[in-house]
Amino acid sequence: MPEKLALSADQFGGSGSTCIEPIAETIEYDILAQNNEASALTLQADETHAHLISRAASEPTPARKVRGPQDLANSVFCVAKFVHGDKTLLAVRKTDGSWSTRKTSGFIRMIFTDEELDLDEEPVFTIRPDFDFFVLDDRVFVRSKPRFESVLSYKAGHEVAFATLKEEPDFFRIFSDLGPLDEYVGTNKIHLRRAVAIQQKGHYKNADFMRRLLAEHASMNLAITFDAQGRIIPTVESGRDIFQALLNHRLDSRLTLEMFDVPSTERVG
Repeated sequence: MPEKLALSADQFGGSGSTCIEPIAETIEYDILAQNNEASALTLQADETHAHLISRAASEPTPARKVRGPQDLANSVFCVAKFVHGDKTLLAVRKTDGSWSTRKTSGFIRMIFTDEELDLDEEPVFTIRPDFDFFVLDDRVFVRSKPRFESVLSYKAGHEVAFATLKEEPDFFRIFSDLGPLDEYVGTNKIHLRRAVAIQQKGHYKNADFMRRLLAEHASMNLAITFDAQGRIIPTVESGRDIFQALLNHRLDSRLTLEMFDVPSTERVG
């Protein structure tokens, strides 16, 4: 988590209702779920570190007061606070490069006044008039999943979860060697999300699922090799197919008689 709250204001870029107006529907947050321009992912605030942001915004103290540019420089995110009656909406956005002293130190800022260019020696902090996620009561509404996960250190959580998964007996015993799979995942945030989803689904714990995978992998065009004990022999190259299989994301269409890889699954019956 960032060490300080970069900005807290009662008014920011219009009303809070204007900020959330584009959200026409909500989708329950899932490790692989994606929203579009008219929707937001939503989850319980207590599943995140959002309470730390809420606490800092609700308890302004002199020690947190911004007294100069140095207090804003290198901030990771900024927060706008909207209050209406007894309701408080916190709108959070990850800051851009203008807040980073490292990224701005190599530039000379200029302003155009009186028909000529002049040096602008005052620091500049740019804020876009939209937000990455909102905190309202006990819910978080996510508009930008990558920036939300970056601000709340979700990737770090995914790395811990993957490390835990690799130590799980039900998981490591289905492989002859975890080294190549570990290399395939690395620090790639998409692969880490999928590893967490594999842990949540838990298909690898189901002996019948694994027997069917052994029997059907060739007909499903899954480039997976098994050893004499029925364990998966992973390679970096086969990592994608292994993950698709363990996620149960390679499916048949009865209508077109074609096979598809899908981004997520939802039971319909």
